[in-house]
Amino acid sequence: MQQKSAEQVVEKLRRNGVRLIACTFVDNAGITRVKTIPVGKLAGAFENGIGISYVFAVFGINDDITSSPGFDTPSGDMRLIPDSEAVVMAAHTSGWAWAPVWQYDQELNIMPICQRDFTRRMMEKAAARGITFKMTYEVEFTLLDLQGQPLASGLSSYGIPKQILVEDFLVALVDALESQGISVAQLHPEYALGQYEISVGPRPPVAAADQLVLLRQTILRIAQQHGYRASFSPVVIPGEVGNGCHIHFSAWQEGRNLFTGGEGPEETTATGSAIVAGLLDRLAEMSALWAPSVISYERLQPHHWAGAYTCWGLENREAAIRMVKGTLPIRAKAANFELKSIDGTINPYLVAGGIIAAGLDGLERNLNLPEPIQTDPDDLSEAEREDRGIRRIATSLPDAVAKMEQSKFMRTVLGNPMYESYLAVKKFDIESYQDKSLEETAADLLWRFC
Repeated sequence: MQQKSAEQVVEKLRRNGVRLIACTFVDNAGITRVKTIPVGKLAGAFENGIGISYVFAVFGINDDITSSPGFDTPSGDMRLIPDSEAVVMAAHTSGWAWAPVWQYDQELNIMPICQRDFTRRMMEKAAARGITFKMTYEVEFTLLDLQGQPLASGLSSYGIPKQILVEDFLVALVDALESQGISVAQLHPEYALGQYEISVGPRPPVAAADQLVLLRQTILRIAQQHGYRASFSPVVIPGEVGNGCHIHFSAWQEGRNLFTGGEGPEETTATGSAIVAGLLDRLAEMSALWAPSVISYERLQPHHWAGAYTCWGLENREAAIRMVKGTLPIRAKAANFELKSIDGTINPYLVAGGIIAAGLDGLERNLNLPEPIQTDPDDLSEAEREDRGIRRIATSLPDAVAKMEQSKFMRTVLGNPMYESYLAVKKFDIESYQDKSLEETAADLLWRFC
């Protein structure tokens, strides 16, 4: 225990009637895995962890197991150590709490494939430059009835009837989230059948990824209590607009927002411009982080506001990176960038850490943002796109994997164990679904992500 003592945490949980703690991590397939312990075992878990096989580093999206160097036998035991600072009592349910975990080995050394630690390490690298980040994920989800049919058939996108249909659910959801310390910014009906979106407040990167995991499991719980099921899949109904999971981020130095008040493009500072330019430059080779599943590329299409092209623009919802200036009175606090190419099959820790890594790389290379794109990049001619350095991020998971395999930057940033295990899982997923139709794949993956 480094911060709160085990006794303090356990005493508070017992006082509030907690009996069980769900301890979670997100694996390389983007699946949230869980080990649950009674509250009386929590103090021991803080010290020695909870045992789990090494092979969870190479679980596929369909729960079959592949291999990579160091994770190729049934031997080996990781220890999942709950973060004492991040334990949350679950709202609207009795007797439960939740905690994200760190992945250690039996010598209590952090595992090189611990995705949460990857984000922490990137934060430390940024902090060495005096830079901090704030981030938040924006979650789209589809509500379906217990027979698997999306709600709101015949109701207009963004329309009040679509909201009234589930207003009791939404009230309960906001109440549960706020009870768990999550600040809700806004929520509304979205474009697709049964689709809704919720935005929550920014946090430091590790905490922002934690918040996404807690947010999505809360949506699932409250939906179930109201007779619904929730899916975060990028393909719920083949051929229709799918669910995204955009991330907003800002960078700060000495209390100043680096994305406003400067002399760079759209008033970014030189440092802020370099950070975003680094991300822009690395978007394609990192596409297997942003759109990591075999169905991600059904969503990541032009004309879907999904961010299919490597460009940025001021409030341009077709650009992969959208600048959100905010209104003038709050711009110094509110200015941020949104990466739109992301969907709900991600590992949120790898995405958060990846953004920081690419941004710091932009600083190392003294990059500058090009002029923003204010049109739909797909409406430009191929010659115009080539002249402006605009290309598709990736068109399929095999394409994204090939780009990652060619990326020395990705291998260096992730480190060999994580790089190789991540690629192994993606290749395995491609092989597992290559002979299935889109309809079969979408049906198999509909409920897997949380």
